[in-house]
Amino acid sequence: MRALRQLRSETSFNLLGFWRSPAATFFTVVLPLVFLVIFTSIFGNEIMSSTGARVATVYVPGILALALVSANFMNAAIVTVIKRENGVLKAMRATPLRPWVYVGGQVGSSLVLTALMTVLVIGIGWLGYSVEIQLAALPSLFISLLVGAAAFSALGLAITCVCPSEQAAPAITNMCVLPLYFVSDVFIPSDTAPRWMTVIGDIFPIKHLAHALGRTFDPFGEGVPMPAWRWVIIGAWGVFGVLVTVRAFRWTPRS
Repeated sequence: MRALRQLRSETSFNLLGFWRSPAATFFTVVLPLVFLVIFTSIFGNEIMSSTGARVATVYVPGILALALVSANFMNAAIVTVIKRENGVLKAMRATPLRPWVYVGGQVGSSLVLTALMTVLVIGIGWLGYSVEIQLAALPSLFISLLVGAAAFSALGLAITCVCPSEQAAPAITNMCVLPLYFVSDVFIPSDTAPRWMTVIGDIFPIKHLAHALGRTFDPFGEGVPMPAWRWVIIGAWGVFGVLVTVRAFRWTPRS
């Protein structure tokens, strides 16, 4: 019970720190919504001849994937590096707080942010662009969000191992994910992208997350969509992140 109370307190502390950071709030909460409005404004919301669905039906799951990556990968990486370089993690190691409680608190706060962004993105898509959720796909949506949040949280902690300073953390994390957005059906649909971009996107987990989430909004899907093979790929990247974190995670500043 004590460990659970510590976990709850650590999660609350992380959320409080997040909301007190204007930059983190903007890039995690506001920017994905801005992207959704911009892309649907630029490309319209007409029915696409290739799929028979509206343009927003393609962009909502892509932007939701972007929001999940921001809430889990980027937020976890940047916050952890800041705490490490300021000596917070080193001080925590001298307390009775168990390492898994810190990690669990970080993941817990990311899950809360993921839930918030899911409600906001889907709500705006539904109210503003007539994007509807297929009720039969709700279990698939839940699993995709859970697998994606866990995997990208692990990758966020793993990337801290190569971030030398808190100033470098935002640049390194953006360098990792920003190019992938263009090859992962987040900014550019695959049917309009060159073949080489499609191949690169297939290697990394963002595209598989976007497609797994997209099954939830497919108006022509039949039955209960369970993109298990995409979950396996996302999970494999998460396992890779866990292995790197266990082997190379640092609790003390580099300097």
